Order: sequence, then structure tokens, then C-alpha cells
Amino acid sequence: MSISEAGPAQVDVAIVGAGMAGTTLAMLLGQAGCKVALIDPHRVHHEEFRAEKIGMDQMLLFEKLGLDATVKRLVTSTTDTYIFRLGQFFAHEKKAEFTFSYGALINGLRDALPAQVPLTVGKVTEVSTGPDRQRLVLADGAVIDARLLVVATGHGEAVRRAVGVERIEQSKAHSLSMGFDLAISPRDFGHQSVTCYSRRAADRIAYISIFPLGDKMRANMFGYRQVAEPWTRAFRQEPQKMLCELMPEIAARCGNFEVASPVEVRQISLSTTQGHRRDGVIFIGDAFCTTCPTPGVGIGRVMTDVDQLHSVHIPRWLETPGMAADKINAFYDDPVKVAADEDGMRVSYYAKSITAGTGLEWRARRLRNNTARRLMIIGRKVRHLGKRQAPMANMQ
Repeated sequence: MSISEAGPAQVDVAIVGAGMAGTTLAMLLGQAGCKVALIDPHRVHHEEFRAEKIGMDQMLLFEKLGLDATVKRLVTSTTDTYIFRLGQFFAHEKKAEFTFSYGALINGLRDALPAQVPLTVGKVTEVSTGPDRQRLVLADGAVIDARLLVVATGHGEAVRRAVGVERIEQSKAHSLSMGFDLAISPRDFGHQSVTCYSRRAADRIAYISIFPLGDKMRANMFGYRQVAEPWTRAFRQEPQKMLCELMPEIAARCGNFEVASPVEVRQISLSTTQGHRRDGVIFIGDAFCTTCPTPGVGIGRVMTDVDQLHSVHIPRWLETPGMAADKINAFYDDPVKVAADEDGMRVSYYAKSITAGTGLEWRARRLRNNTARRLMIIGRKVRHLGKRQAPMANMQ
């Protein structure tokens, strides 16, 4: 990857934010022949606790975009997951999943940027937008002039405020994600991956996912609590003790949950954007809307934005003069994008309600679901017992 200190003077597309959305969009546009400026304050993306696992659906999106070979070099692949529900073994799923450290994944994608798409290291201090050209001024005085500005700054607010676009919180402190390493090695863990769902709605924990990440076992736990509440502080102080109380059924399989790293915590609020339909600028990924990581659809939603922009909208926009709001609105009204955003928000609310909702409807749904699961567990045990008894009968 090449680095530019000042960036090109004039480009087709300026992308602010070199995270997942910004870096992949810059890569794809550059490969298609667009002149792109990718701007980020940091050459190396810092380590942060964000998404750490994707499924095959998301990998197929990377494959569609021609990015799967790059991404697969940066992930750990798994194929077996053991599911625990209601305190008992529930199912063995054979499915492909891919785990990663978010910072390492982003840095790997940046390293794969083509030479014609340098990373401009700098902080945007001024923004002016219009129906024809967009002007960015960086802290070192460099000026970037673009036909289109793409804001891919995630939860960053500086560029959003400079443009005059507002973030609207739909559900403040909606969920809490926790990440930590386990002391046990993948070789000694016993299973390749484990997912264990909470037994009690009162715990306000959805599930814990344990998976190999390189040469270590990593755990992600998702729930509906607050960073500042006593429970969260206690968990960070004594994670092993509290995990063994929450999920004793798999504690022994995990070396009694001995934790080998500090517990990282990330609070998520669901948000949307207001005032974004304007000349010359678009907001994508988490800069446009934020959904909950618990259902595992976030990266798919982000990459849907990237796919629709690079394959449909930006090539069309660049064919004709101007970059007025009527062009921009075609992206926000794109039925594929709209469906991805609406589905992400819908499953975010559903996951919280089905896990910890206290209303009569949600208590009834949990009772119905758990009754069906108990019957499935009993049926599996009966079938297993029958298979064990059959060989014994044949020997008599």
C-alpha cells in the first residue's frame, strides 16, 4: 500500500474513513478505474473490539466483490459449532464461519489497496459540498477536490457535523458486547467452536460464542445491560466466577472459563441519520445507521452498501455531469440497501425482545420456543439411548 501525505488535488471520489466500508469501496472503485482519495487520520488502524466473526453469507458477499481471497488470508476458518440451550447440549452444526481481529483485518485490507489508491493520512478540518464539486481541507493544509464525497467514518462525528447531518438515536444503550481471551488453547478446548444461550431471561444475556482465533480461544458475549451498572463492573472484575454461574453446563469444557485477557466492553445504541439527502455527499455503513451486533448482520449490511455503490450507483453518477441530490437519493432509495438496513434494525429489536422482553407476548414466545427445544432435546436423548441399546440386544 502506498501512502500520500497530501492526496491528489482532484479526484472522482473522496472517501473519508478507512474502516471496513471505506477501504473496500476505495479498493473496488480504484480497480474499476476511478480516481479515488481515501482519507483517514491514522496509517495503522488501532486495535478495537468490534465484529470478530462472520458467517458464510457475509463471505459470499466478499466473494461477489472479488475480495474473498484477500479476506481469507486474514481470518481463521471454522466448520463445527456445538450449540447449548437450556443448560444442555442442543445441536451440532456443520457450518463455515470466519473469525478475526477487527484491527488486523482492516490493516490487512489497507495493505491490499492497489497502488492507484493511496491512503491519505490526515484529518479533515473543513468540508464544503455542492451539486458539482466537494472540497475537503486537511489539517496540514492539503486540499482535495472531488465530484463525490463518501462519509464512511463509522461512529465518528466530526465530518458529520461539518456537513451538517444529524445522527438520531433510536434505542440508546441498546445492547452490550464483551470480548475476552480464554486461557485454554484450541487444541485442548475439546470442540472447535461453542455457542451457549442463556438459560434465564432475567440474566439479560443473549449468548456467548467461543471460537478459535489464530492460536487462542476467543469469547464474545452479547447481552442487554449497561456499561456503568454494577453487574458489568463485577463481570469485568471476576469474569470466570460469573461465567461459571451463568453457564455452568459448559464451564468444564472451557477449563472453567479461565480468562486470559482484560474484558473488552462495547455499548451499542441503534441510530439512523437525518438530513442526509443533499448534494454531493453520501453516508454509508455505520456512519448512516447503526444496528446491534447480537444478530450478526452488521458486516453484511455494510458490504451491501459497498456493493450497491460500486456496482450500480457511482458508475452511473460519474457518466453525467453534476452530483446533485436527485442522483444521491437513488442510493438511499435503492430497494436492496433499504431492505438490508430495515432487516438489520428489525432483527436488532427482535433479538433484544426475545431474549429479555418482559411483556406477556415475549414471555409467551420464550415459553413456546423453550418447550419445543426441550422436546427436541428429549427426542435426541431417546434416539441416542435406542442406538446404544440396539447393539446390546443383538449381542444377547
